[in-house]
Amino acid sequence: MTETGKSVPKWHAAGDWFDTCKCNVPCPCSFAQPPTYGDCEGVLAWHVREGRYGDVPLDGLNVLMLGSFVGNVWAEHSDAYAAVFLDERADDAQREALQMIFGGQAGSWPAEMISMFGAEMRGMDFAPIEVQVDEDLGGWKATVPGRVEASAMALTGPTTPDGARVQSTNLPGSETGPGQIATWGRATADRADAFGFHWSREGQSSKHITFDWSGPT
Repeated sequence: MTETGKSVPKWHAAGDWFDTCKCNVPCPCSFAQPPTYGDCEGVLAWHVREGRYGDVPLDGLNVLMLGSFVGNVWAEHSDAYAAVFLDERADDAQREALQMIFGGQAGSWPAEMISMFGAEMRGMDFAPIEVQVDEDLGGWKATVPGRVEASAMALTGPTTPDGARVQSTNLPGSETGPGQIATWGRATADRADAFGFHWSREGQSSKHITFDWSGPT
């Protein structure tokens, strides 16, 4: 049961998560270290490749968050703020399911992350969210027209084999929970103008991490 007394059905959601942020490449937050400049702000996007909340299908829906904090997000931190966009294509049942899962009320990793982050919410809106992830993980992009743009290309360098991806396993600070694979990138756009968040940059850290959650436990 949740705080509102609603029973949470069995659910599952799996797909793509990525961010663009203020930190240098690679973002220290994923290694459970303080951010490059002592504080961080950025865009976080989720694309549900396959999902179901009870009998409610969630395949193809998107969620996007703006966030900021000071200190080590995995340890002592302060001034944590967030705002969330939910996919406007979702019907009423899907909207409730997305709010339950990504609001932490349905359990699993989102509940742990929200409890740890402890952010003050600046707002929530249903909006058109476009998310694109290359099948070969060569790049990824998310937009909320006129309000958010986040895009990145996979990280490469002089010794990276053609077509290979720079990846990490067993990250000590995996934003989507344990057991996932991270692919590193460099942001080509990181812009926000919504809910009191305002920034515009490029060239800083980005990473793609898969997610696979089941609840309500």
